[in-house]
Amino acid sequence: MNYPTRRAVAMGLAATPLAGVAGAAAQTPERDALIAAARREGKVVVYSAYLSQNTHEPIARAFEAKYGIKIENLNARGNELRERIRVEQLTGRFLGDLQHNASTQTVMWATADRNIDPHGGLPGAGRLKPEFKVRADEWQVPIFTINYGFLINSAKVPAAEAPRKWADLLDPRWKGKILFDDPRTAGGGRVMFHQTMDKYGRAYHEALARQAPEFSRDYGEAARRVARGEFAIYVPLIFSQIEPLKGLPVRYVIPEDGVTYGSYSVSILKNAQHPNAARLLADFYLSDEVQALYARTGHGVVIDGLVADLSPEAKALANVKPLVEEDFTRIDAYLALAKEIYG
Repeated sequence: MNYPTRRAVAMGLAATPLAGVAGAAAQTPERDALIAAARREGKVVVYSAYLSQNTHEPIARAFEAKYGIKIENLNARGNELRERIRVEQLTGRFLGDLQHNASTQTVMWATADRNIDPHGGLPGAGRLKPEFKVRADEWQVPIFTINYGFLINSAKVPAAEAPRKWADLLDPRWKGKILFDDPRTAGGGRVMFHQTMDKYGRAYHEALARQAPEFSRDYGEAARRVARGEFAIYVPLIFSQIEPLKGLPVRYVIPEDGVTYGSYSVSILKNAQHPNAARLLADFYLSDEVQALYARTGHGVVIDGLVADLSPEAKALANVKPLVEEDFTRIDAYLALAKEIYG
């Protein structure tokens, strides 16, 4: 099996052409055969590094209702899942069928660990937005994005004075009043650092460091600290965490110049014991039903032409403007640079 290089996947150069795949949905005998085979398997085991009960369980219920196939979810941090999968592959105890993870991690797993099999083409991939279609290949397909913006203490910061762009964080009034997700390690802070570096350069972050931000590695606690008034601003806020914050003295801001974001992809694990159910589920993530669920929970959708009854807030959050194109390269170099700038 020829695995693509990490850079080739990252730049979309190793992508299997997906043109025409959308038409596969019209091939009823083939799809019927896939559904029948998946039903005989009866279940699919999903490993996810995205810790989100407000999406995993509703998707599992919807998939079972539609196809009669149960989903068994195992959610853990990326490094934990990687080790679990590595042990399964080494010992021949194949439990996991399908995984969704940050696309950066999936690239690593496909190239370094070689624990992912080709998915064989997903009909729903034909509906991907152009910026996600170039990311799709024979190993993975994007299914949603995590988008980041600003969280503001509404009692401390009048709406007219709230930062609207990334450059606004450099205003002297915010010195010592900003809480950051730590950019020196994996997470939203790393994503923010990487993408704002690509957009605004080192001088921007050197100026931001002079604002004396405090760092956090706990998204939930960081939001609560802003709500308590310990800080005026928290960046980057994960928009999918907005719902639990409603009723607190906070509000979110979608940066006018664009959000930082990370895409999550779906892929089928090597030696899957339920490969047909895994492929059927992988395509289900690209359905209107699931994409609408992602939209309603503050995530970004990856398909064009979504047919769903969404609130104005959900529409805005689902189709936010990205600050830059996502880039999987230079992660280690940028982590080192963040440590250099922020100490």
